[in-house]
Amino acid sequence: MSTLRFHAVKESLAYKPVYIEEKERRSDLFGKNVFNENTMRQYLTKDAFNGVMNAISHGKKIDRSIADQVSSSMKDWALSKGVTHYTHWFQPLTGATAEKHDAFFETIGGGMAIEKFGGDQLVQQEPDASSFPNGGIRNTFEARGYTAWDPTSPAFIYQTTLCIPTIFVAYTGEALDFKTPLLRALNAVDTAATAVCRYFDKNVKKVTSSLGWEQEYFLIDKMLAASVQILHLLGALCLGIRQQKGNS
Repeated sequence: MSTLRFHAVKESLAYKPVYIEEKERRSDLFGKNVFNENTMRQYLTKDAFNGVMNAISHGKKIDRSIADQVSSSMKDWALSKGVTHYTHWFQPLTGATAEKHDAFFETIGGGMAIEKFGGDQLVQQEPDASSFPNGGIRNTFEARGYTAWDPTSPAFIYQTTLCIPTIFVAYTGEALDFKTPLLRALNAVDTAATAVCRYFDKNVKKVTSSLGWEQEYFLIDKMLAASVQILHLLGALCLGIRQQKGNS
């Protein structure tokens, strides 16, 4: 085993560095496929931009006319980047993400078609078929669950798909995902914390909660990893000391 490790180290020292040419500045690459605030300023009208920002910052409702403007601008931005489909992207109670893909496509008669993406398609979708068995607890034309656009999370492009972050709720309003309870908790914290802060500063209008996860990862050379049996037995290797106060 010791000989194998020495051989692995020797092989790793002979590796040649891989140079990656960056054709654009990193500041230009960062967030280039995200429909963020800067992108919205370029594509949205002033009223539409203010409507979305009020929804993000103050939880205001977005009017249907504003939703139509946002969807049209979002479609134009996505098409300019070679996008062909869109999806409502959500986190159901399965431990994985889920998507339902649709194309920017609608027939208009006369053997013609156009790229279309309206406000109704942006705001709400039915990710499951309404014809699924339901036990008679709902009308057959009602979906068991709906996805609803979450404007606090910016839409983004993955390959050729426009991904729209959404929540997933039942037709009764119950949460069917992990994000809805999180948003409700953030809203409760905001309401309570803002009320407390206003005792000291009347200008406080919103409290934003943040949670940061700190995790360290180490890259191990493939040949060195092959020489460490515990990596193959456990699939991972943890080194360190026991945390203070009994935390693991």
